[in-house]
Amino acid sequence: MIICSCNALTNHDVEHAVDRGARRPSEIYAARNCKAQCGNCVPGMVCTLRALLQQRANDSGLPPSRRPADVVASFL
Repeated sequence: MIICSCNALTNHDVEHAVDRGARRPSEIYAARNCKAQCGNCVPGMVCTLRALLQQRANDSGLPPSRRPADVVASFL
């Protein structure tokens, strides 16, 4: 699914960036050597990023109190 039409970023690009340590939209853009253009994608990017990080936290098997702080941090 296309997340950012200006830069042709997909949900797979977001997932790969998260796998490499991205925790903020700017880090996802940097992983693809681009920047947000019009900004319309940022809310969708944040939503996708939060969902991925939450999924990874749930898959870790750790109780919520033992999960890394950046996984549950707010992006706004």
